[in-house]
This record gives sequence, structure tokens and C-alpha cells, in this order.
Amino acid sequence: MRKAGFMVNNNVMDLLLDAICVVSRDGRFVGVSSACERIFGYSPDEMIGRAMIDLVFPDDRDRTLQAARDIMDGVDMLCFENRYVRKDGQTVHILWSARWSEADQVRVAVAHDITERKRSESLQAATFAISEAAHEAQDLSGLLLRIDQIIAELIPRSYFIAVLPGEHGRRLDVVYPLAVVADSAAMLDFAQQVIHGTGDCVEASSLDNPTVADLRIWMGVPLVVGQDGQGVLILRGPPEARFTDQDKRLLHYVSTQLATFIERQRMLSRLQFMAQFDPLTGLPNRALLFDRLHIALARAKREQAQLGLLFLDLDKFKQVNDSLGHKAGDHLLQMVAQRLQGCIRVSDTAARLAGDEFIVLLEDVGTAEDVAAIAEKIRFTLSQAFDLEGLAQYVLPSIGGVIYPLHGDDAQHLLQRADHAMYQAKRAGGNRFLLATDSDL
Repeated sequence: MRKAGFMVNNNVMDLLLDAICVVSRDGRFVGVSSACERIFGYSPDEMIGRAMIDLVFPDDRDRTLQAARDIMDGVDMLCFENRYVRKDGQTVHILWSARWSEADQVRVAVAHDITERKRSESLQAATFAISEAAHEAQDLSGLLLRIDQIIAELIPRSYFIAVLPGEHGRRLDVVYPLAVVADSAAMLDFAQQVIHGTGDCVEASSLDNPTVADLRIWMGVPLVVGQDGQGVLILRGPPEARFTDQDKRLLHYVSTQLATFIERQRMLSRLQFMAQFDPLTGLPNRALLFDRLHIALARAKREQAQLGLLFLDLDKFKQVNDSLGHKAGDHLLQMVAQRLQGCIRVSDTAARLAGDEFIVLLEDVGTAEDVAAIAEKIRFTLSQAFDLEGLAQYVLPSIGGVIYPLHGDDAQHLLQRADHAMYQAKRAGGNRFLLATDSDL
């Protein structure tokens, strides 16, 4: 142990893994053991005579000075934690035990390096916080923002970037941050390198690629999202950044949590879609139709407006199913749905009720002639040939229609009358439109 005016048995003290520091009343090191160089990065000669407070992390200096005053007042300090800045610029966490020697007028302290313990605790807290954020998040952008905030305390970085497959997985899009990212072209090229790698974290410095030669401080990890393709999480560190194995494990954990969140959100979206839309045609189902019909009726009553309701049934559909099979029948229904949507306004609703039955809700129609004109457009469009397996197939629509308030003022009554008018059209030979009459009552 090196000393200046304070004698210590260095053969014993230098064997300790913890560092021993002796500090004078004016706050300068007057004796340090060999372990100080391992912990603080300075040789004993560099530390002797130096002010202790100069090495303390700036945010911890005030309370460190207060602790020093307490020790010199005779208070034994058994467990005091603070941070020091090593010679190489890294921050270390130290657990001190210290007491005052009145006879020698020095503080004698033992420094135990708890940096790894602190980092493990921080990593554990971060993984819990990330898991909690993934569970509570309502949307992807909010989750990415929260994750960015969490990992900022653990990994030095200038950017945290999420790149996901675009529509149908055809290309990569930067989904976080939404602002333009510098070097975005090179970054996307780096993302492709990560995707086509081994599935592990990739540092740009390890790639023999001139395109990403300037991205030496980038690290990326694949983000596997179901079967739609892969995205990438990328960290851009400051120039002096050195990513550790612990950093890579954390980024892998983030990747797993994000993939799980995205899959869960997609599942919820599918369930919500299935609750309101017909899975075969993509049209609103019965439940959504009734919701929209009730809203439309309330609006029409309030504004003293009219609305129309068309009930469609496809003649000869059963023949297609029987001759070509259900797969062809399903394809036919999908094409019918597409043609229906092409015949109506954005404000109207075409819904699949069941089987080959469809409902069209026409909001804010002027006259019976307006309803008839739309119905005739639908009839003509659907009566044209459908190409099924290279064969021309025909299904002829029978359409019944009603108008609010002429034919009723509640949803159930209007649908019943439209249904009855549709059957009247079918009995009359089909491939026609009939508006409900008083005789339908």
C-alpha cells in the first residue's frame, strides 16, 4: 500500500479485493491499497494527494461531502453508497464503510465495488418494467416510447429505432421514432443485414459491408413478428459506446416482448373484426348492421330524413354450390360483396345477413325513385356473368326494398317488410326489384 505520512502494512492490505483508502481532514488521499487501481482505474501514485471529491460522480458530491463531515464528527459510516468516475470515464458504484481516526486525523474507508450488482438490479427492474409496459400498453407507439425511456437508463445510445415490415411484409418501415432518422438509407441497409443474419444481435462493426462502414456504433437484433416477416430493433450509441453481452440480452428481451405485444394486438384486432364483420366477405355482419341501422334511424328521425333498406337474395346460388363445390361458392360470395360495394356510396352499408342473403342500408335518400335507381344498379351489376374456374356463372338477384318512414319506423318492422318484398320479387320470377306496398302488411 502506498502512503504519504500514514504507515500501513502494505503486504496485508494489498491482498484485499476491496480497496482501502485513507483520506486526510482536508479531503485528500494519503494512502490507498493496490485494489484502488482495479476499481478506480488510477494507479496509487496518481491518487495520492488528489482530492477525493474530484473523483465522485457530480450528482453524488453534495451527499458525499455531508457523509465525510459526519464521519469526522465521529459517526461510523457502515453502508454508504455513491458513484465514482473511473479514469476511463466509466461510472462505478461503491459501497463504503468508514470511520474517523482522531489520533491520526484521517478517515479510513473500505470501498467495495457493487457496480455489477447495481447493474443486475437495474436490469431486473428494467425487464419487469418492460414486461409491465407491454402488458398495459394500448398501442405500439406508446409501448416503444416507454421502452425507449426504460433502456435509456441502462444502455448509452443516441437513437432507439424500430423497423417493421410494411404492408404485406414487402418492405421495411421505420415505425419509431416517427421523425426522420439521420442515415436512414444506410440504417435500412443495416436492418436487412440483421434480418438475413443468424438471429443474434449484430454490431455494424462486425459486418464487411462498405454501405454500413460508417455505422460502427450501431447494434441491431431481429424482431420476428408472426409469419409476416421480420423487423429489427436498432440502437445507435455515442462514439465511445461499447455494447456488452448484457446490453444484447436486454435488447433480445425487448424484441421478444415487442413481438408478443404485436401478435396480441393483431389477435385482438382479428377478434374485433370477427365480432363485427363477416370473415368470408369482409362485409359488416348482422350485429354491425343492426348497430348502424339503429343509429341511422335515430339520425333520420332527428333530421326528418328518409332512408332505404334493400333485402337481396341470390337465385341460382345453390346450383353453383352443388355443381362446383363450396369453395367456388365462397369465391362467388366474395365477388358479389365486391360488386355490391361498388354500387353504393361511402355513407351506405352493404352487409351479409346469412348464406346468400345481403342487406343494403341507404342513408339520406330523397325519393322512392332514388331507392329504385340504386336497386336497379345493383340488380344489373350482379346479374352479369361471374368467372368461376374459367366458367361463366350467373346468379340473379331478387331485391325487396322499403323506405323509412313510409314503410315503418323501427328496424325489425322495416327488415320484415323488405324480406317480404324480396320474396314477392322471387315469386314473380326473380332478377327484379320490388318496393314494399300496403298489400305486404
